[in-house]
Order: sequence, then C-alpha cells, then structure tokens
Amino acid sequence: MPAADVADGTVDRPLTAGGPATGRAHSARNAETPRRPCGPDRDLERIERVKKQAIAVFAAILAGTPLTAARPATATEPALAPSKAHAEAELRVGRFASRNPGSVNTYWIQAPEGLILIDTLRTLTDARQALARIRDAGQPVVAVLLTHAHPDHVGGAGIFHRAFPQAPIYASEASARAMREDRRGLYELTRSLPGSDFPQKLTYPDKVFRAGATLTIAGMTVRTAEFPGAESDAATVYYEPRSRSLFPGDLLGNRVTPALVEGHSCGWLIQLGRLRTSYRAAEVAYPGHGAPALALDLIARQQAYIKHFRHLVKPVVRTNSPAGRRVTRTERRAVIAAMERAYPGHPRVASLPTLMEENVKAVAAEMASARPADLPRICR
Repeated sequence: MPAADVADGTVDRPLTAGGPATGRAHSARNAETPRRPCGPDRDLERIERVKKQAIAVFAAILAGTPLTAARPATATEPALAPSKAHAEAELRVGRFASRNPGSVNTYWIQAPEGLILIDTLRTLTDARQALARIRDAGQPVVAVLLTHAHPDHVGGAGIFHRAFPQAPIYASEASARAMREDRRGLYELTRSLPGSDFPQKLTYPDKVFRAGATLTIAGMTVRTAEFPGAESDAATVYYEPRSRSLFPGDLLGNRVTPALVEGHSCGWLIQLGRLRTSYRAAEVAYPGHGAPALALDLIARQQAYIKHFRHLVKPVVRTNSPAGRRVTRTERRAVIAAMERAYPGHPRVASLPTLMEENVKAVAAEMASARPADLPRICR
C-alpha cells in the first residue's frame, strides 16, 4: 500500500508498491518517542520474518520500497508484505502528524476522483502545515470525514473548508450533535490553554449520516460504524473494504498515553471487543494518534493498556483503602508512576499537561460508582 507519511512536518518518501499491508508497516520506527525495551525488537523481527516469507511471491511489488522514518533521519524500515488476496487492492494513504505534546494525525486517501481527508487536526497552524503537504499530492480534497468531535480532530476543519469549499464535511448524527452541544466544554478548555491556536468559531459538518451508513465518495465505498461510550461519547469508524483499511479515530492509539477523561474505560474495553469482532479481516489500522500498524495488534495493545490502568486504580477506590473511595494525591501519583514504568515513552494524546492526573480522577470516579457484580467480565 503506497503511502506518504509526514510527522513533525517532515515527509517520508512515498511507498511505491504493495497491497494493504505494505504501508501498514509504519510500525517500529515511526513513533516519535523511545519504545519499550522489548517491543521494537519483537516488532522488527516479526516484520522481517513476514517480509522474507512473502518476498518470493511479491518480489516485483516489494522491490525498492523502503519507507524512511517519520523523523528527519537516514534510517529506513522494512515494509510488511501484502496479503496475496489483496495485493491488487492498493490504497494510497498520506499522513501528517502534528508535533508533541498532543501529536494527532490527519490522513488523506487517494480515491478515484480525488482525495478523502480523515480528521482535521487541532490547531489552525497544524492544519495549514498539513494543507501544504496535501497540495503536494497534486489532487483536490473532495471530502472530509470526521471520526469524532474532540478538539484535536475538528479544529482545523475551517482551513480545509476554505481551501476546498466544494468538499463536504461528513460526520455521523451523533458526532455532529456532539460538536454543536460540546457538553463537556472541551472547546473552551482547549481555547484557554496557553498558546492555543484553536479556532474561535468551528466549521461544522454539512453532510450528516445515520449510524452504520455506507458512503460512496469520489468513486470509493466507505463503510461506517458507531462506537459510542468509549474514548469519546460518540465515535465513528471508517472502513475501506477492498484494502481492508481501518480508520478508527481515537478508539485506537499506537504507543501513546490515551485520554480516559470521559470516564468510559469499561465502555472502551467493551467497544474494543466489538471492534475486534467486527473487523477481524482488517489488515491495518490508521489510529488517531501514533503510527499505523496491524489492526488486531493495535486493538490488543489498547485493551492491555486500559486493563492495566484499571487494575492499578481498583485498589485505591476500595472502601477499605486508606482514604476509602476518595483517591489521595499520594495514591494518584503512585498510579501514574506505575503506568509510566509500564509504558515509558508514551506521549500524551492531548496538549493538557495534567492529562494523566485527569485520567486517574476520571477512572477512579467511574470505578467507585460501579457495582462490581454489575460489570461485564472484561471490566472486572
């Protein structure tokens, strides 16, 4: 799957061949922070093994397709070989990742009749930088798809709308409603952060679709599904079936510290199970934060992170804990320290400096208010 990848404002060379799993290899070195000691080595060994097994069949496809690292560097990384059944189903995907803290992705898909943009970044500056890269593709943006209403995915919509005024902005009914209501006050909070470049006035979707709709856009079929009550109150997943490409928004992240501030950690685990069941055939997921990778691997990693977080919070909200169900500052710091030991070098997905503290507060409140007997097995 040919892909042009941009991170921190730098562009990778386009990947010139392969099916859905080639560019899906943005895995081992594309993140912007150090890896856990065992992860990268294991990932690279796996990539190399898959590559060697398939190289005899796909020699012509794989020849000369190294992908440079997302940071300005001379190192290259191998690409996963495409599945034979889908070697013909190429999907060209470009990616721009804003800078940390709070790095977030926007993607553009090359459809038969133009580019389809997925999510619009947080700030006006980030959107302008991404727009310059998108123009390099030499094709117009013909549609914009929003995965959910969080500020870091909708803030740049106005920049793209002014650049491509004929391109409709798509969102599900639930996400469009969440944008207009902003019940949690996330937009004002984002505007209030130091140095914020979040727009004073949002650009709203003008193509609103029902849950589960199948969209035909620019000659491409895109299936949608709703996954509410997880990372966000409302969330849409987009799936391109020919290439088995999954665009899950923030349901998935790759080696990042997620936002658990909406207090849906149990719901998130439930929805991840549903995501895995619904998209077993998906080959690569393009997450809202972090580099694209194998879909089922990302789902498993996201589940493991949330389970571990809940495991650490659980004892501090028991009635027999030192402060009862109230979480003390010492307990909060202990949870954060334990998570940072287990997941070092995972940049936060939000620019909010106190994200981890807010995560602990939200999950603690969620778990303290739940009756363990009523929880599904995955949340116990």
